[in-house]
Amino acid sequence: MKTYKALTIAGSDSGGGAGIQADLKTFQELGVFGMTAITAITAQNTLGVQGVYPVPIEGISEQIDSIGADLTPDAVKTGMLFNSEIIKVVSEKIKQYSWTNLVVDPVMIAKGGAPLLQEEAIDALKHFLLPIATVITPNIPEAEVLSGQKIQSINDRKKAAEIIFNLGAKNVMIKGGHSEGEAMIDLLFDGNEFFQFESKRIVTKNTHGTGCTFSAAITAELAKGKNIREAIAIAKDFIQAAIEVDLMIGSGHGPTNHWAYRRKCAQRK
Repeated sequence: MKTYKALTIAGSDSGGGAGIQADLKTFQELGVFGMTAITAITAQNTLGVQGVYPVPIEGISEQIDSIGADLTPDAVKTGMLFNSEIIKVVSEKIKQYSWTNLVVDPVMIAKGGAPLLQEEAIDALKHFLLPIATVITPNIPEAEVLSGQKIQSINDRKKAAEIIFNLGAKNVMIKGGHSEGEAMIDLLFDGNEFFQFESKRIVTKNTHGTGCTFSAAITAELAKGKNIREAIAIAKDFIQAAIEVDLMIGSGHGPTNHWAYRRKCAQRK
């Protein structure tokens, strides 16, 4: 049997709830071998981000080269890239190795409000990374920044998705976590059709790392050969279970439960 591999190019979260830690846990839970290229080290916990320390460009480039020389990934995701220089080298390396199945999670602001992407890097994200993305997974505030549109309704989301699609991404997945209502609706646009993925909204403050985990689950399923709609459907189930089965750790915004989906699946058998 083939061992599927996924590479996450993102920041490190010392609290373990988001970033490469969340990505690796998700890959493992979904049966995919995880690899990393760390773009920044953050000092953070459930209370917030206490420090951000970008990795030198040479270090990021060499990490990616090491993977490219020996461990070709079946899918790649990007998370926290922090500045335009990092975005440029990451996009250049992905094109150099002709890697496909690229999931772009445009991490801009931490749960506690700390900036994780410098404002000058937004244009670089649009120009260098979106044109090679299989799917981009912004939340509503991130979609507003990328599209330049205020989003208050599903129709607003559709308009924003079309604008972001025209920047080059093959698929645009606007998450509904920042919307209101009992149901949480995520919206996918593939250039031709819109698809809605609906789930029950869980009222909890413990949602740290949901975006990282969701995009990592999509990445894992793409690595295994699923199409984009199949990958998103499984990722939606994964993150729903992770939020529902609360770990209840930390004094602030606690992390999601990365082993909940596997245990839920085991109970069905």
